Amino acid sequence: MAKNALRVFFALCLAAGFVLGQETTKPKASYVIVIGFDGLSPRGVAEANAPTWQRLIKEGSSTMTARAVMPTSSSSNWGSMIMGVGPEQHGITSNAWQPDKYTIAPVVPGPAGFSETMFSVLRRARPDAHIGIFHDWKDFGRLVEPGVPNHISHEMGPRLTMQRAVEYFRQHKPTLLFVHLDHIDTAGHRSGWYTPTYREAVELGDQLASELVKAVEEAGLLGQTAFLLTADHGGTGTKHGGESMEELLIPWVVSGPGVRKGFRILRPVNTYDTACTVLSLLGVAPPEYWVCRPVQEAFGQ
Repeated sequence: MAKNALRVFFALCLAAGFVLGQETTKPKASYVIVIGFDGLSPRGVAEANAPTWQRLIKEGSSTMTARAVMPTSSSSNWGSMIMGVGPEQHGITSNAWQPDKYTIAPVVPGPAGFSETMFSVLRRARPDAHIGIFHDWKDFGRLVEPGVPNHISHEMGPRLTMQRAVEYFRQHKPTLLFVHLDHIDTAGHRSGWYTPTYREAVELGDQLASELVKAVEEAGLLGQTAFLLTADHGGTGTKHGGESMEELLIPWVVSGPGVRKGFRILRPVNTYDTACTVLSLLGVAPPEYWVCRPVQEAFGQ
């Protein structure tokens, strides 16, 4: 669906009172930045020199026992993370999925024909919100509705991806910025999870994340910005997609306005809870059919 058609659809939804997601509360943060690390496991965070992760854990709320969805493939989990539902609802069951090629139909198709994302829910609730997406894995882009973000681009490699994201934040100060980094997963497949090469990739990812945190600080917006760092899945040996806990467990940390500091989240967290938490930070209610829940424990609720 073309960009203008999508905007007409959202306008008609609002005019008719048809609301699958709406602004209902005062936003906790003016800006939300999500950094997703493909293939990063909790053990990977623990064994690496990761000062940015440790800083945000200290300044926010976190869990190292959050869970991915099954199967532990990338498309299924990135889809769940941004769509607020699992594979049973969105139908993305493998990396072979395409918007026009699937075996399981979405429970509730969005305006683009597949399960809608937190990006389109935010767009409908706040039409003027600025949304930027930078992804290091080409196939991430097909999970997002065309015409919804103000900017979406596939960059080559983690350094360029983060460089472009930092430049974009400095120029536009987007309401929601999503950055996907793929190199940790690549290191796991090539050399094995928890090898020296994998650890070096984790440390590079941490260094790159620090550049975005620094850009927010330099803009004087740290007190208005929430960071959410997480991953799609872990890994074992040189693979993922199976049923082991090393593949299923993912790190999850949120830091920013109103977030409890140095708090270890005790309630179960699933990757699809990321979508609800992001919308909650921005004061937007999720669609009723979503299965996710905002991680309210991180805010003392």
